Amino acid sequence: MNPSFTLHNFSASEILANLDALAEVLSHCVHGGASVSFMLPFSTESALAFWRRTAESTARHERVVLVAKDAGQRIVGTVQMVIDQPENQPHRADVAKLLVHESARRKGVARALMQRLEEVAIDTHKTVLVLDTATGSGAEQFYHQCGWHKSGEIPRYALMPDGELTATSIFYKFL
Repeated sequence: MNPSFTLHNFSASEILANLDALAEVLSHCVHGGASVSFMLPFSTESALAFWRRTAESTARHERVVLVAKDAGQRIVGTVQMVIDQPENQPHRADVAKLLVHESARRKGVARALMQRLEEVAIDTHKTVLVLDTATGSGAEQFYHQCGWHKSGEIPRYALMPDGELTATSIFYKFL
């Protein structure tokens, strides 16, 4: 493991104990233009509410939340895997909200989070992972580099935080 950060699987109680730090990473990413389901203006209250809902979902065993901490134990990244799927898809999970604080980018945090997520997926008998990301974004290229396969694009799928429409690219990976 890279000595500059550590990875953790957060329980619902750990999410709640770290609300401010998680909200800061989310807020930083949204204000930086990341297309992660939120619009500007984006408030701290909205970020805190999101993480509270995520903690509730984690407590119900619907999702897994992985967190990266830097050497100073500051949360610098996170990713989620939604494991609660329809009855006919017990082998599949959705990847959501890969977030890395700008201060920790280009240091292997995102790749390490995704690699750990794949390990957790295998441990939970998930063999197909699916995600979507804004077409043309740096994230799209990142997923290609991580061995994900693009299955297509949907035009005018979502709004960027500033209100501009964007297409989304759908990716999958077999484990």
